[in-house]
Amino acid sequence: MAILLGLDTGGTYTDAVLFDPARAGAGEGVLAKAKSLTTKHDLAIGLTGAVEAILPHLPAGRGMADIAMVSISTTLATNAIVEKHGAPICLILMGYDAKALERAGLRQAMGGDPVVMVEGGHKPTGEAQAPLDLEALRAAIAEHAPKVAAFAVSGYFSVRNPAHEIAARQLIHELTGKPVTCGHELTSKLDAPRRALTAALNARLIPQLQQLIQAVDGLLARKGIKAPLMVVKGDGSLIKAELALTCPVETILSGPAASLVGARHLSDENDIFVSDMGGTTTDIAMLREGRPVLNKDGATVGGWKTMVEAVAVHTYGLGGDSEVRIDDHLGFMVGPRRAVPLSLLATQFPAIVNALRAQLASEDMVPYRGQFALRQRPLDAGPSSLSAGQLELWDKLAPGPVALADLLYSPAMQRHLGRLVDRGLVAISGLTPSDAAHVLGLLSHWHGEAAELGAKLFLKKPPVGAWKPPASHAQLCHDIIEQVVRQSGEVILDAAIRETSGIDPHHWGQLGRDLIRRSLSAAQPADALIEATIRLTAPLAAIGAPVGSYYPEIARRLKTRLVIPPHADVCNAVGAVAGGVLQRASAIITQPQEGVFRAHLSTGIKDFIDLEAAAAHCDAVVQGEAAALAQRAGAVEIQIKTERADKVFEEPSGLRIFIESNISATAFGRPGMVL
Repeated sequence: MAILLGLDTGGTYTDAVLFDPARAGAGEGVLAKAKSLTTKHDLAIGLTGAVEAILPHLPAGRGMADIAMVSISTTLATNAIVEKHGAPICLILMGYDAKALERAGLRQAMGGDPVVMVEGGHKPTGEAQAPLDLEALRAAIAEHAPKVAAFAVSGYFSVRNPAHEIAARQLIHELTGKPVTCGHELTSKLDAPRRALTAALNARLIPQLQQLIQAVDGLLARKGIKAPLMVVKGDGSLIKAELALTCPVETILSGPAASLVGARHLSDENDIFVSDMGGTTTDIAMLREGRPVLNKDGATVGGWKTMVEAVAVHTYGLGGDSEVRIDDHLGFMVGPRRAVPLSLLATQFPAIVNALRAQLASEDMVPYRGQFALRQRPLDAGPSSLSAGQLELWDKLAPGPVALADLLYSPAMQRHLGRLVDRGLVAISGLTPSDAAHVLGLLSHWHGEAAELGAKLFLKKPPVGAWKPPASHAQLCHDIIEQVVRQSGEVILDAAIRETSGIDPHHWGQLGRDLIRRSLSAAQPADALIEATIRLTAPLAAIGAPVGSYYPEIARRLKTRLVIPPHADVCNAVGAVAGGVLQRASAIITQPQEGVFRAHLSTGIKDFIDLEAAAAHCDAVVQGEAAALAQRAGAVEIQIKTERADKVFEEPSGLRIFIESNISATAFGRPGMVL
């Protein structure tokens, strides 16, 4: 019997399961499970807590050496993008014009990080449009390297010829040794600004994934577990951890993908809507005929449209630990930013209860009551990456959580804190739905008094817009739970509309949104002349630790069947070990001039005088590349499937004109195990 160890590191909890794949199906196969709080300042602590809790449940006569494979899924990358956190990077664009920064949200994605434009790049035919300016490149690397954690490189039409990206990567490695992401390695599709965006997101995520994998590696070494370590990709397939470090952007939907695979194994449902509610996000996707529906155009996360093929998931900043806030225009809101629940903070740092009591007893109109700041994780680029004000604030947080009222004594300090939060180095603690659930008795595993004090302090906020403080803190908590129910229903229906053919969500309009809101209300207005009813026709699977508090009511209002699978609280960890390995490689053939067929390969361009000769060469190359990638990713018993798609324009006269040919290979196999 093979024993697999599945791990999932989320924004709040780290899960671990011992899994027997021979018993998979309808909740079977889970031999033991455990949860531990995710400790972002040192991920190894949370991982160790979860793993140590399940290892005593190994079957009789089995030990660490009998664990055949370890695999991990994570929402850390997804959460980082949704919350706009990440390490500082430098983006180098070769051959781009200045207007490129205004496309695909590239300027917004970079924030204040440096963007360098140098001469270079290629034409659609693969020839260089200008020589690569190595001197300008060298000067930019020297200038920015001390202040960034990684580099992203994107050359114009690099998917038709990656030579300049490869040269830039080599130079950065020689001069700095820091991680480099090249755009052509992540996608073979056109759209230079989106490719640059994807490369930038990838580079920004490298330090976070590196921290996670190092923590798992260290834990396995301490426990004497010598099984291969895999990571779940955004399409639900598995990849060796060391290879995942080169393309962490492919893990941005790792958690949702694992949840789909896990939901299939635990529920025996083939066609179902799956809603995965964590601490930070709600991820919604579909299973059709037992397989995750993929978005081949590229995953959209946190408003950024990437070029990563992944599950067609709709991610929303809404979870059990979402920040409860008052918006000047929208009124009472939950999310999208995560806050550390006060009940959780007090469990980890009991002294903050006294601080909350003192704030409640004070009659002073102190801003930021019931809010604290604390370090999340170590610096990813050293102290030199922080300004003097940021470093001052960072040092003040060294002993533990500090009340925001004691930190934010000037607008400048507000800006410094905002930058540290944006980088994911510092977290804000405040009132969340998890706290409201503790006050109402729906949860009890954290510090209930801290939750109650936080709710009472929230009531002291002045009225804003249409929002007025309710009569009691208990009513406030009911309002928070109701808001989560309604917002969850709205995002589920929004995802369903986007997956429904014949409906353009961009034309849904204000009336459509109002009808959705009215249909999800606890009761129709007394003076209503129409009754709004919208029903979700597909069954709804709810997974994740908080779903028991919200989803029975959500499903009732959506008028659909609710499925909460066995072990729904660790579904992602099950999905982490239930998938296989899948890798793709592709090449394009163009005709730059009559009688010349040009193969655009990952290594450069090669010309042929015959289309079929070019196609045969490309077929052999991509098969070899896909097989090699699958083997590097950890696959055994590899099978390969190839596809060819020719684009031909046919004139009215009947003349057929060749445009291009796309040749792809998909290699798949099961992950290698220690048996």
